[in-house]
Amino acid sequence: MTLDSSWFTEPMEATGTAFSLKGKKLHEEQTPYQKIEIWQTETFGYLMTIDGCTMVSTRDNFLYHEMMSHPALNSHPNPQTVVIVGGGDCGTLREVLKHPEVKSATQVEIDERVTRLSEQYFPELCDRNADPRATLFFGDGIQWMKDAAPGSIDLIIIDSTDPVGPAEGLFGKRFYLDCIKALKPDGMLVQQSESPLLHLELIKEMHQAMREAGFAQTTLLHFPQVIYPSGWWSGSIASKQAGALAQRLDEKAIAALDAQFYNADTHRGAFALPTYVKKALAGL
Repeated sequence: MTLDSSWFTEPMEATGTAFSLKGKKLHEEQTPYQKIEIWQTETFGYLMTIDGCTMVSTRDNFLYHEMMSHPALNSHPNPQTVVIVGGGDCGTLREVLKHPEVKSATQVEIDERVTRLSEQYFPELCDRNADPRATLFFGDGIQWMKDAAPGSIDLIIIDSTDPVGPAEGLFGKRFYLDCIKALKPDGMLVQQSESPLLHLELIKEMHQAMREAGFAQTTLLHFPQVIYPSGWWSGSIASKQAGALAQRLDEKAIAALDAQFYNADTHRGAFALPTYVKKALAGL
C-alpha cells in the first residue's frame, strides 16, 4: 500500500521502520532552530512534529509526561527545586507542578515557538504555566546549566528531542559535569533515553557518560510510547548518591496526582528490566 499526502509518516532508515498517522497538516514553520509541523490526525488528535519526527500527540502524551516526571520526583526524598531542559510543550512542567513539595520549576526551552504552538494546539498541557512556582525561560539549556549556581537544584529533567541538532550537546559527559555541579548533594537527573529495543547502544553510552561525569548510580526506567520509534521508550535516572529509588510511594499522594498511567505499581514495574537490557547495563 502506498500512502498519499493525507498521511504523516516518520521513516527511520537506520532501523528499517516507519510510523504513520492519517490526517491533514494544519501548520508548518521553520524557526531559527528547526521545522515544526502541526497535524490534525483522525485517531490521535493533534500531532506536533519537529524536523519530521513525532514529538507529542493529544492521545498518548500522558504516557511520556507522567513517566518522565513522577518516577523521578517520587524517588527523590525532597524535590523542591526542579529544572526542565527542553520540554517546550509544557506537559512535563504540568506534571511536575502537581507535586505540592515542588517550590520552583524552571523550564529552559531553546525554541519559544514550540511553547507558543503548544498553547494554541495543546492548551491542556499548558494549564499550569501561570502557576507562581513556574518560570519559562527561552534560551540555550546547555549554557543555562553551565551558569547555574552550584548545589542549587534537586532534580534536573532533560526532556529533549533526539540527540541531533539543538539537542545533541545534552547527551554527553561535558553537559553531565555541569549538571553534577548544579545539583545538590542528593540531587538526581532524569533524561529521555530513546528505545530500549532500537537504541540500546545509545543508552549504554549515556549511562557510561553519566558514570564518568561522577554520578554514583544510573538506573533505566521504561514505558510505552506509541508514537515514538518501536512504541517502547525509556528514561535514564542518574543519582549523585547511590541507594534505592522509590522513596515516596504514598498511595494517597499518588492518587492526588490525577495521573492516567502512573501509579505505585507502574512505578515499580518501570524499573523491572528485561533480561537482555539488564545484561547490557550490568558491565558499566
